[in-house]
Amino acid sequence: MSKPWIVDDQLWQLLEPLLPPWPAKAPGPRPVPDRQCLQGILYVLHTGIGWEDLPQELGFGSGMTCWRRIKRWTDAGVFDELHRILLAQLNAANELDWSRAVVDGSHIDAKKGGAGTGPSPVNRGKPGSKHHLICDGNGTPIYVLTSGANVPDISRAIDLLDGYPPITGRRGRPSRRFDVLLADKGYDSEAFRQACRERGTQPVIPRRKTNRIKGLGKLRYVVKQSIALLHQFRRLAIRWERRLDIHDSLVSLACALNCWRRLIKSRQQRSC
Repeated sequence: MSKPWIVDDQLWQLLEPLLPPWPAKAPGPRPVPDRQCLQGILYVLHTGIGWEDLPQELGFGSGMTCWRRIKRWTDAGVFDELHRILLAQLNAANELDWSRAVVDGSHIDAKKGGAGTGPSPVNRGKPGSKHHLICDGNGTPIYVLTSGANVPDISRAIDLLDGYPPITGRRGRPSRRFDVLLADKGYDSEAFRQACRERGTQPVIPRRKTNRIKGLGKLRYVVKQSIALLHQFRRLAIRWERRLDIHDSLVSLACALNCWRRLIKSRQQRSC
């Protein structure tokens, strides 16, 4: 049986230089190695187990050890930077589809509340969050925002367009604008359409109370797939983190892992 929380050497070589150094004169016992803590964090991310229930016999340290480490790495923006590096490598391998981007949102339950939660309109007003995601035409996750479950998709749409930095990896100026933006009727807004055009992106968004745009669903399915892959990580399918920054850090780690899988698949296909 495969163990997806085991970090392979190539991914670790990318991640290790991003980790903040441990203080030389830190009090207390010698800390658990960073790689072991990362595997403990991945174990929680994949299985959805509580931090306090992380089995110490696996060698990852206690759950609180891993939680403190991810807090430290969150403050340093480690997983956001890893996601950016992998997007750049995908771009260099010509694996990003700049012809179109797709946006959508998805509700999740938030069991412990916290910032970025609100009454869920799809779960009888219970606390929930929403993941707003933009991906490229291949379904590669570019950027994810977390908001309260009662926040309309359109209210965070411009933030999705502007929230991610330019993506490097190719010669010339880094890229950040897609040719076309695809969205459903929840993004029907003249102000948003104009914002897309000002940013050099042509919006393709059906209007409310009109027929659907023929063929749009076949092009938009990739964002549904990208959200489904994000929520395969059980710790993200239901939000357990009260702290929004910790939850968003886990989201960035999940996006980076999905990008890494795409990159490995691309390299394997090229080597065949």
